[in-house]
Amino acid sequence: METQGGITVQRAIELPALRGGLPEVVAGADRLNRTVRWVHAGEVPNIASLLKGGELLLTTGLGLGTRPAEQRAFVHRLADRGIAALVVELGPRFTRLPASIVEAARTAGLPLIQLHREVPFVSVTEEVHTEIVNGHYALLQQAEEVYRQCTQALLEGGGIPQVLRTLADFTANPVFLETADGRLLYAAGTGTGPAAADPLQVWEGLRGQRSAREAGPPSGSVLVDVPGGGLGAGAVRARLVLLAASGPLLPVHRMAAERAAGVLAVVLMQARQEEELAARGRGDFLTDLAQGRITADDAPAQAKVLGFRPGDGPLLPVVMRLAPELSPSGNWALLARAVLEELASVGVPVLLGVRPVEGRVPLLLGLRSESERTAVADRVAAALRSGLERAGMAGAARAGVHPPVVVVGVPGGWAAASAGLRHAAETAAAAQGLPDRPWYDARRLDIDLLLWRLRDHPDLAAFVGRAVGPLLEHDRTSRPPLLPTLQTFLAHAGRKAETARELHLNRQTLYNRLARISELLGTDLDDPQTVLALSLALRARRHTL
Repeated sequence: METQGGITVQRAIELPALRGGLPEVVAGADRLNRTVRWVHAGEVPNIASLLKGGELLLTTGLGLGTRPAEQRAFVHRLADRGIAALVVELGPRFTRLPASIVEAARTAGLPLIQLHREVPFVSVTEEVHTEIVNGHYALLQQAEEVYRQCTQALLEGGGIPQVLRTLADFTANPVFLETADGRLLYAAGTGTGPAAADPLQVWEGLRGQRSAREAGPPSGSVLVDVPGGGLGAGAVRARLVLLAASGPLLPVHRMAAERAAGVLAVVLMQARQEEELAARGRGDFLTDLAQGRITADDAPAQAKVLGFRPGDGPLLPVVMRLAPELSPSGNWALLARAVLEELASVGVPVLLGVRPVEGRVPLLLGLRSESERTAVADRVAAALRSGLERAGMAGAARAGVHPPVVVVGVPGGWAAASAGLRHAAETAAAAQGLPDRPWYDARRLDIDLLLWRLRDHPDLAAFVGRAVGPLLEHDRTSRPPLLPTLQTFLAHAGRKAETARELHLNRQTLYNRLARISELLGTDLDDPQTVLALSLALRARRHTL
């Protein structure tokens, strides 16, 4: 069996039908290991245009032409088409092959065979095609045996390493499992002797560098997608990579890899489901703790069962809230794993859960002292956002969706952690729509939280209407809009020089705009009570839109 899953030219001329024609190889004797993919018989001059490559072409020579130039052109067209070999039956057209045909075949490197006896071409076709089909069936049987061994390994308690090792032993080459974006997950080599290649060294040399992955797979390698069962980014969960480090990779190796990919898809799907269930379980615990359904006395023992051992230092509650457009859809298991991997570099104990329905990721972190709060919060916020990117759940933010909100609570003991998680979760909801920051301090958003809790009260909408309604009406019909000027003025606590600088206005233009705002609202912007009321109204407006 050869690289395309057919039979060789040598094997074809050894079959009874062609052997009965007394075949003589007159050119290309060193290329009889070429693969015969199919058999075709024809006598037309333009037959090359009907072929796809890999054919064994049978002819009596009627289409070869009568002039040497025509005959050479005929042979070269066949060679350019990539056929396996040309078989010419001697008889009425040629009693021996012209030198022009033989020389053209030698020059083109095309195996040329003449038959000294007449043979039924249909018999040749039937025999060769039967041999090819039998060969394909034999390949399928070999691939199915690998599939059986992989399945058996899983039934006996094995996992991904055993599946990869089975495939590596079969191919006599190292096998790797990559993430969809090219990061190495698992590696398996073949052989145990001192001459066996270290698969990690092979990986580093051929796939380790990003430039090597972006350039595509090395020549002769096999890449097979492990399906993820979803659409878009979820369509490919991982990639199975076979590298021809110790020998060539054959079609049967690709067949086996494709069957192994199906097994791996089931394993990874099960792992993802178990991982998501575990992450949801941790999320349920943290939510129950926040809602007071778990007491401070019982919480440490339950957290220990979940793998959280914070020590004697304070606990820091953190909540990340995603935009509603991103929940409950999304790969939450991948998100949890990616965030935990990113948090490993933070160097503090962490308990992370997911709440897909609410679009929340609650966390508890064990600090050594309260002085670590800011530094740990910086690292945790960066890890959360990086995990979102890796999980493919942050792309929507670039399409106009609000970015994720990370809120850091107040450190304390288990009793404080309950209230801290609840406070951080509510504050994260109240903070959506605020200017994007790496993280928010829950203590500094109490006013926003209060307004958010009153968002459905009709008095809040009425207050916003009284405070800034005329200004909003102006901006609907007139230019330039004045609301941005007021927002910037209030953000700078009424400091006009800083307001003008941020808005890129000269002072007189700013003074004119502020005067117009005062006129529309009937207020004095220099009055502290007015400034306070307007600041509250603009904060409340986010929750009443």
